Formats: sequence, structure tokens, C-alpha cells
Amino acid sequence: MIDALYSYRRPEALPEPLRLVVLGATGSIGEQTLDLVRRFPDRLGLSAVSVNRRWRELAAALGDGDRPLVAIGDADARDEAAAAGVFGDRLLAGAGATALVDAADDATVVVNGIVGAAGLGATLAAARRGLRIALANKESLVVGGELVRAAVREGGAELLPVDSEHSALAQCLCGRARDDVERLVLTASGGPFRTASRAELEAVTLEQVLAHPTWDMGPKITVDSATLMNKGLEVIEAHHLFGVPYAAIDVVVHPGSWVHSLVVMTDGALLAQLGQPDMRLPLLYAINGEQRWPLGGDRLDLAGLGELRFERPDTDRFPCLRLAREAGEAGGTAPVVLNAANEVAVDALLAGRLRFVDLPHVVAGALERLPAEPLVDLSTALDTDRRARHVASSLVRS
Repeated sequence: MIDALYSYRRPEALPEPLRLVVLGATGSIGEQTLDLVRRFPDRLGLSAVSVNRRWRELAAALGDGDRPLVAIGDADARDEAAAAGVFGDRLLAGAGATALVDAADDATVVVNGIVGAAGLGATLAAARRGLRIALANKESLVVGGELVRAAVREGGAELLPVDSEHSALAQCLCGRARDDVERLVLTASGGPFRTASRAELEAVTLEQVLAHPTWDMGPKITVDSATLMNKGLEVIEAHHLFGVPYAAIDVVVHPGSWVHSLVVMTDGALLAQLGQPDMRLPLLYAINGEQRWPLGGDRLDLAGLGELRFERPDTDRFPCLRLAREAGEAGGTAPVVLNAANEVAVDALLAGRLRFVDLPHVVAGALERLPAEPLVDLSTALDTDRRARHVASSLVRS
């Protein structure tokens, strides 16, 4: 068993109100986090927020009483916001998400909702400060899982997953002895093309790719769900979070998305977490340190669900799941290459420069051209990321 991030949990509750740093505040995770702040004004407050470009949307989303520090990643957008004077002296000059984490002196919890490998630096910064990290940025663990584990341990931090699948595993594992756990089972919706033939996959449109059957997510994660890459990244994430070897992590397709994941115990018992496909539940569970706060919303009508259906994933039609598992097992820099090539390929797909069926070929080509090396430090990860993006971009053009 490897050193597990999930084993680093505080035995005591943090003082309330919890002071949040929300990274990616105008994305799906960020918007739902701000909604939770509105729902629990006596228990949650804003210390700092970041966006890449959408500062106008951020200004509109903040309440009259909210005065968090603000970081804007894009330099042109930052200059526009400074000229508009919307955030006053709360706008950090030239600062991105990582610097914002360091600057938010009163922060107790960091919600990392940044999409992509760009979120790794902020996760490491929060870990070094010993903060609670509600992690929605799965790429932090895919790209730098070994680095994050070391930073969490050394900083005395606490990392709790926001992904619905990993939150489900955490809820099933809470209070359980590690020796009682035999396997983890991640569920996947199967995406919009679960029943599509190879010929039909050749002809899918971008509009079809972005039409997820159950979850409302950003475009990058929606594409990853359609290719099953998202589930492959989650396999790597589960490995680092829970200290379970890859051979003990399974994936099953569950089209209804009611069962969010399962744990198989050593006596054969299966523990599952069920709920509506609503990200606010796992978000709140991570933010408040696995407490149960009353949360409104629809409850599952068990009698109305009908059949709970499970299927084996088809890694011939959806090879990204297989590629991700192989990269995770190879370790070192292989997951960095996998993630970088996938981000380049997804961007090309969204821009109309790559077909859906060609995306796995870009990822596989980059992994073949850049064999795994030891992941020594952050600079190694960043250099590998840069080289993998260059290789993947050349494959997209070829």
C-alpha cells in the first residue's frame, strides 16, 4: 500500500466560519461553491477568489458584502479589471492562483476548481501552508501525485476529494480500517456514445460530444467523459488518494449515475454511495471536513429508479481508459505526458481541428514518443508537460 493522501485528515473541526479560497471561481465548481457560501453565510466566507479571464462574471457573482482578494490569470483581463476599478485594492497585481493561495492570510480551505495541469502549483502551495484542500482539480494528482503526497505530509495539510466518484469512495471508507478494503470500484456514466458503434463514432459532431447524458460540466471535462479519459484520470487519482494499487481499482459503466462509486470489503460486502448527480453534495462534504450539513435539493426516489444497470467498459471503442491506466502503472512522468497530450487534443477537438476518434491516437503517440522517466520534482513535471504538448501539437497537425 502506498502512502495515502486520504489518511491525512484532521481529528478536530476547523473554526467557523471557514474562510475559502476559490480557484476557478467562474467555472462549474466555482459557481457551485459560491452558491454554498450563500446557503451557509454563518459557516462559510470568502477569503480569496481567482479567475483566468472572466472578471466581469466574477464581479456579478460576488455579493455586496463579499470583499475577497482577487487574482486574474490573464494579463490583458487583469489590466481591464484594474482600469475598471471594480475590485479596488483587492486585485493582486500580476498574481495567479498559486500566489493568491500564499497571499490569503486568513484562509483555512482552498477549493481548487481550476481545469487542467495549471492547478498543480496552487495545490502544492496550499499543501505547504497546511490548509484543507477540497480538490476538484484531478490533474494535480495525475500530473504530480507523488509531489502532492510529499507536500501534504510535510505541510500537515488535509486533502479531500470533490469528484463525485472519489467523494463516494471517501464516504464509504470513512471510519474503515485499510486492511478491511479489498477493491475500489469507480462508476462511469459511459458518456453520450456508450452504445455507439465504431462507424457511428467516426461521424460524431462536437455538439454531440458536449451533450452529456447526466452531468452538467465544463467543456473539457465533458469531452473527457465522452472519451472515458475522465475515468482513466480518476483511476490515477484514486490510486494516490487512497493508497490502493492499480490492480485493485475497477471501473464499471453505470448509465443512471445514481451509484457514484463502491468499495468491496475483504468479506465480500459492497458499500455504495448513492445520490442525485449534484456536485454540491461532494463539494460541501470536502469543504467542511466530512461533516453532514443540511443541504436542500431533491432526494432519490428509490422506488422510482427502476433497474440499476452496470456494464463493463469497452476499451476497444474507448481506448483512453486503457491508456490512462497504463500510464498510471508506468508511473514517473508517464501520467504527465498522458494529461498534457490529452489537453492539447481536447483543445483541438473543441476548436474543430481534430475528430473525436482521432483524440486517442494523439495521446498514444505522445506516450510512445516520450517514455516514462522518474518524476524528480515540479520542474521535471513542468518540463515534461512542455515537451508533451509540443509532441501532441505536432501529432494534431499531421
